Amino acid sequence: MQNDNVMEQLTVKFALRIIKLYKYLVSDKKEFVMSKQIYRSGTSIGANVAESKTAQSDADFISKLSIALKEANETKYWLILLHESETINDDEFMSIENDINTIIGTLIIIIKKKKGI
Repeated sequence: MQNDNVMEQLTVKFALRIIKLYKYLVSDKKEFVMSKQIYRSGTSIGANVAESKTAQSDADFISKLSIALKEANETKYWLILLHESETINDDEFMSIENDINTIIGTLIIIIKKKKGI
């Protein structure tokens, strides 16, 4: 499915951005709690998308992508907290927020399509 390839590309690219953000937060901002949380949820999105490629059924596929969607929403939450606490600035936030919104929107579309909604 072509959407899988697009989703995989989006989430790998995003995970790499999250890894760089984590390194920046730890080394430059000395932020260790939220940085670990966003690292875990932000890289988990792609892991669940990767797992969906070998789903055993449509229900399993939907389940894996639904978990990815939950992780994406959690990642957005941590981004908002990092921004609101002034740990990251407006430009940093808007840049990565655009990516997570694209991922969330794409996951919703794929899940709804697979469910026949």
